[in-house]
Amino acid sequence: MSTREAGTAGDAIQSVGDLVDWIAAGEKPKSAWKIGTEHEKFPFRTGSLSPIPYDGANGIRALMQALIDRFGWQPILEGDTLIALRRPKCEAGPAGTISLEPGGQFELSGAPLSNLHETHAETQEHLMQVLAVGERLGIGFLGVGFAPTWQLSDVPRMPKRRYGVMTRYMPQVGSHGLDMMYRTATIQVNLDFASEADMVKKLRVSLALQPVATALFASSPFTEGKPNGYKSMRSEVWRDTDRARTGMLPFVFEPGMGYARYVDYALDVPMYFVYRDGTYIDVAGASFRSFMDGRLLQLPGERPTIDDWSDHLTTLFPEVRLKRFLEMRGADSGGGLRIPALSAFWTGLLYDQGALDAAYDLIQPWSEATRQGLRDGVPKGGLSTVVDAPELGGRTMLDLAREALAISAAGLKARAVTRADGQDERVYLAPLQHVVDSGRSLANELLGHYHGRWKGRVEPIFEEYGF
Repeated sequence: MSTREAGTAGDAIQSVGDLVDWIAAGEKPKSAWKIGTEHEKFPFRTGSLSPIPYDGANGIRALMQALIDRFGWQPILEGDTLIALRRPKCEAGPAGTISLEPGGQFELSGAPLSNLHETHAETQEHLMQVLAVGERLGIGFLGVGFAPTWQLSDVPRMPKRRYGVMTRYMPQVGSHGLDMMYRTATIQVNLDFASEADMVKKLRVSLALQPVATALFASSPFTEGKPNGYKSMRSEVWRDTDRARTGMLPFVFEPGMGYARYVDYALDVPMYFVYRDGTYIDVAGASFRSFMDGRLLQLPGERPTIDDWSDHLTTLFPEVRLKRFLEMRGADSGGGLRIPALSAFWTGLLYDQGALDAAYDLIQPWSEATRQGLRDGVPKGGLSTVVDAPELGGRTMLDLAREALAISAAGLKARAVTRADGQDERVYLAPLQHVVDSGRSLANELLGHYHGRWKGRVEPIFEEYGF
């Protein structure tokens, strides 16, 4: 989640048109399109396999301080509390931030990069750094979608003030909000658009195919040390977190979709907070539309700034989120080459016009019921998910994944961005090609180990799949 810093107040919003214009300002020519990759992982004690508290000689704060001392990251403070890190472009290595998620999940929000070779290099450097400092502190890292052994009560709460507001509000609107905050981890990809029409086409394709990404990256079949009956427990958690701010956004597929329609949706999504003078004011449940009208009980007569709008958009959690870019949100976390693989999958689909057109042709016949059926079925069914819909022609999720992956590969081939050894960006699809060739996601692999050589234990996941 984003990290807000105190600073000069943004411009006051004069009309709804300002909100539309703020999103539209994200438009970029194709030559300026970038790839931004975010990836979370669970820090754990290498001895006890327990989660890491914030404080203490070997805690999360000590981990961040070690990155400051050894690799030149700069602190981001909330009052006197270290809550995130940044490294400016002028420093060695890529720009980006390291943020602290509610349960201590460690997230790199990567720099906007030009190609997937740069994404891979950024990922490798980040993992090298956190492993170097983590080893000295007895901290390892695990990239899966849901904490496999910890109870909710085991997970420490990080001292970031916006999380206090969310923690109080979440149980009022869904059964899994706290699980989402404290026990899930993801990989996400941020991609650009050239125009309103380009945004709409990309948003429709990525929403419809988000369940395919969920199936390909499913890695969370365990809860509290036992199989939970799902391939992606993280994805199931999102189905009952807060339905006012999550989901497949069926209005996106209706005639007239554009920036203004998304703004209209966002205006009525309940807010969490308003940030003023370093303080998060709890306004949970009130709409941004009420704020626009000066009707917030906590700030009577006050109207929002454009920074408030930017904050609010970060608290919407649909399967694909629109801000000044599109954010793909359907994948479980993973390690190693699975991180750039998600960026490769979506870059291939969305950044080549031929591939985008082919992907749109694939999903265009699907009804709202079909799209929702795929979304509802994939947490449990994974690649085996079947939706009884004529437009799917009996194809399973695995069949759809195979088609989408082929389109993505064609898009990356057309981009023709090579590295020193002559390999183009398709090399980063290799983990996903293995999944579709074998018909087995990481979740299937983990369950096979559990029922086989792990002999009904989950703890070996930390040693064998940790970074």
